[in-house]
Amino acid sequence: MDRVASHKSAVQYLHPPVEPFDRRMLDVGDGHSVYVEQSGRADGVPVVVLHGGPGGGSSPAMRRYFDPNVYRIVLFDQRGCGRSKPHASIEANTTWHLVADIERIREAMGVERWIVFGGSWGATLALLYAQTHPERARHLVLRGVFTMTQAELDWFYGGGAAVFWPETWARFVALIPEAERGDLIAAYNKRLFSGDMAEEIAHAKAWSAWENALATVQSTGTGGDAPADYARAFARLENHYFRNRGFLEKDGHILNHMPRIAAVPGTIVQGRYDMICPPAAAHRLAARWPSCDLRMVPMAGHALSEPGISAELVRVMARLADRH
Repeated sequence: MDRVASHKSAVQYLHPPVEPFDRRMLDVGDGHSVYVEQSGRADGVPVVVLHGGPGGGSSPAMRRYFDPNVYRIVLFDQRGCGRSKPHASIEANTTWHLVADIERIREAMGVERWIVFGGSWGATLALLYAQTHPERARHLVLRGVFTMTQAELDWFYGGGAAVFWPETWARFVALIPEAERGDLIAAYNKRLFSGDMAEEIAHAKAWSAWENALATVQSTGTGGDAPADYARAFARLENHYFRNRGFLEKDGHILNHMPRIAAVPGTIVQGRYDMICPPAAAHRLAARWPSCDLRMVPMAGHALSEPGISAELVRVMARLADRH
């Protein structure tokens, strides 16, 4: 999960735009090449940014949460999305492939340990990466926590959020016959992978619009019309991951493995009114993480670009710059 909403007022909190000093396509095997870029200070404090979705892709705005005079900022597009190839592909595309890709990138960059920064699905991936390689994580900075549990999927695709957004939900389910609405992830999966490009794009746009409509606290419930190419990759990849429950061994995997990162410091920035990833997940996570600082942002939703979320994340990264 994760769409970056457009809030001009958030820009005041961000660092000036910077251009990457290094761009490359990295062969990660299985026929996949991922786009990787570095910006900021070449000898700075390394931070890897994990975008949401799955399938959202990185954007230049993501560089702006870090002081370029302090940080070595590493962004990449996960398998199948953004500038990575092949586009919208689910072949050899699982959570554990992505965890391995992060390690390949770290090794290719010559980084020993880094700060791991991720929101929504990026927070999920950050936690799983750190649990797999705790010695590589200096600090986790998470926003809009999503722990890939059935309860969280049921909230968003089983009618929970619909209680607050009934008219938006009605548009989302309208494309699916009533007999199939008991499992919307499966119903959309059938159409997102039908082989009929027009059908795939129509359902991809509806899938993306439902999520985007709920991204900000100021939303009117309209998700906009995402470009077809972006929507198809976003929806196919996200649906693929959610239908497979994140490729985790059992429900509650992340919470059950929190002892692995008990000593890894972390900061959670969570919107109080996040309709996509409600605060309960962040609270449960923090309760099992003794070295975590949970910061609830009042009057904020899910999006990275919410003004309150942006301001808090910039403050967090400034404080970490002083420590590292």
